Amino acid sequence: MNSRVMTLSMLFAMTAVACYAAKPGDNSWSQWRGPLRDGKSTSTGLLQSWEDQQPQALWSLDGMGSGFASVSIADGMLYTTGNFKDQGQGVVAINLKTKEVAWKQVLTDSIPQHGYKGSRCTPTIDGDRLYVVLSDGTVACLSAKDGDVKWKHNFQEDWKGKKPNWGFAESPLIDGDKLVCTPGAEGALIVALDKMTGKEIWATDATDALGKKGKDDAGYSSIMISEGAGVRQYVQLVGKGVVGVDTETGKLLWNYNPVANGTANIPTCIVDGDLVFASTGYGAGACLLKLSKDGTGVKAEEVYYLDGNVFQNHHGGMIQLGDYIYAGTKHGKGIPICIEMKTGEIQWGGDIRGEGKGSAAVTYADGHLLFRYESGDIALIEATPEEYRMKGKFMPEYQEQKSWAHPVVLDGLLYLREQNKLMVYDLRK
Repeated sequence: MNSRVMTLSMLFAMTAVACYAAKPGDNSWSQWRGPLRDGKSTSTGLLQSWEDQQPQALWSLDGMGSGFASVSIADGMLYTTGNFKDQGQGVVAINLKTKEVAWKQVLTDSIPQHGYKGSRCTPTIDGDRLYVVLSDGTVACLSAKDGDVKWKHNFQEDWKGKKPNWGFAESPLIDGDKLVCTPGAEGALIVALDKMTGKEIWATDATDALGKKGKDDAGYSSIMISEGAGVRQYVQLVGKGVVGVDTETGKLLWNYNPVANGTANIPTCIVDGDLVFASTGYGAGACLLKLSKDGTGVKAEEVYYLDGNVFQNHHGGMIQLGDYIYAGTKHGKGIPICIEMKTGEIQWGGDIRGEGKGSAAVTYADGHLLFRYESGDIALIEATPEEYRMKGKFMPEYQEQKSWAHPVVLDGLLYLREQNKLMVYDLRK
């Protein structure tokens, strides 16, 4: 393992930048985990400690519906998904200037039935359109202006996708002219659709190719773009582990099964050049994979595997900053941890009691990590590999059920979805 690890030191200087619907520097949070799907905000000038001055509550608004989805923001509008009583699941748009609901569009005939009822998907904004995957498998394109439905499909009806125990949880990817998503079906593990018409471009047939561990479904993760081994590909964590799929043909390029567990594979993978880092909870652990050419294809080689007692991200996501990864570890506990990506060595944490209870959804902004715990508590932790430095915490004015929606930081403001309520806080100095 040591010889393989040493060869990785050169790889970090060769990181490829993927092309997403929004570019770095855009004044938006246009999709799941931000413009680059990495959980990093570009906001600066923020409070560097909450010990003496805590974030100030600015305003709040009801009308989001019930669910655990985060929010996306562009052009003065905020979008999220929710269950609306006696109606179904759909999308709601908020005018941030007037602080009012601009429109609501229900897309299902009834409330989707599964464990922990409610929406999961953060809408993806692409120009004057937005795209969603609802928890019953509905995938739809809407007008960002008024919610008019341009087209829609359903994973279960159109591709025979198997609904996971807790519903479909993907936030769809827009890549050029394609919408890419994960029905998790036999013969259609991942599909690419024409984003304007919804017509199928290709489907990934991964039948009998994904290993023995895990479940034959879509998992609960969202797709990343990789240029690993010089081949443009989609990287996704599915029920059977991590897969790489050719962006032009949908061909399965490689798969890695050991990180799968038999319950739920959730966190979005970290992609860096030829490297892919993935983790799941339920005791599974984490892995670093190196992608390389294999004839006309691509192979994924394990650099290291971390047992679940060392590192496992249940859900809440992971943040890569340079050579280091920050996250909550331990199943359902959100224990702060920092590891070196290229070696898997713990820099700090893993045994530090968090400032809240339950798993932690993590976002980066201005040198710090915001850990939003399931209990609602939000902690400010300095993003440094040197040591664990907690810089304060606060409890939002409202908390209900489990605070799983990822926090969003844009233009110095913190946006928190809590079931039917949206809360906005000022993080600026």
